[in-house]
Amino acid sequence: MKIDTQDIRLSYGAKEILKGVSINVPCKQFVGVIGPNGSGKSTMLKCIYRVLKPTGGCVSLNGEKLEEISYRESAKKMAVLAQHNYYNFEFSVREVVLMGRAPHKKAMERDNAKDYEIVDEALKTVGMYDFIDRDFSTLSGGEQQRVILARALAQQTPCLILDEPTNHLDITHQLQLMRMVKNLNVTIISAIHDLNIAAMFCDRIYVLKNGEIAAHGKTEDVLTRELISDIYKVEVEIVKDHKGQMHILFL
Repeated sequence: MKIDTQDIRLSYGAKEILKGVSINVPCKQFVGVIGPNGSGKSTMLKCIYRVLKPTGGCVSLNGEKLEEISYRESAKKMAVLAQHNYYNFEFSVREVVLMGRAPHKKAMERDNAKDYEIVDEALKTVGMYDFIDRDFSTLSGGEQQRVILARALAQQTPCLILDEPTNHLDITHQLQLMRMVKNLNVTIISAIHDLNIAAMFCDRIYVLKNGEIAAHGKTEDVLTRELISDIYKVEVEIVKDHKGQMHILFL
């Protein structure tokens, strides 16, 4: 599934947060969105996954305008992995992942054997099956994010949206999570703070600055010394290791 935004705008009162943002996320590519704090990354993603409604422009899924799709149908197309996941009640790991089946259920329809099979498989994929009966609140941050990824997998969508999902994780859990996501073979769009994580996993990158697209293209073409200096006001060196992987060194 491909995602497009056409000239989306969003304002809070007199302050314009998004100033006509157009992006294209091709089918089964991993597209990163980078930019300094306050540039509009999370706001743009929230317009895509329907937490916020743009004041102008539109979002399309496979050419169909999002506003013409029901929330239930769009939930069958997009799953979200956010940076914060709080629950006011005690839920087991199984119950949290079962929430991913909600878009596929009719009102008051009970979970069935197929749902439990899908949940079990999702938890095995993220390496959390042994925690299936644990209370979600007792898990570490990295474990919780893997469970939320399993919930997204149980949703069985062709697209996954990551809204800065690794901010509070150590480097081990950041890499584990991003590798799992990269191997899913679905369309992915992710807001990312860490430029080295973006360089390692993204096929293409969009750069946001003050609510506008400042640059976009293939990762290697976008992440240059000049662009990073202009956007982040820091000096860097860019090197490649023996495998050809780009690394950004901050001076």
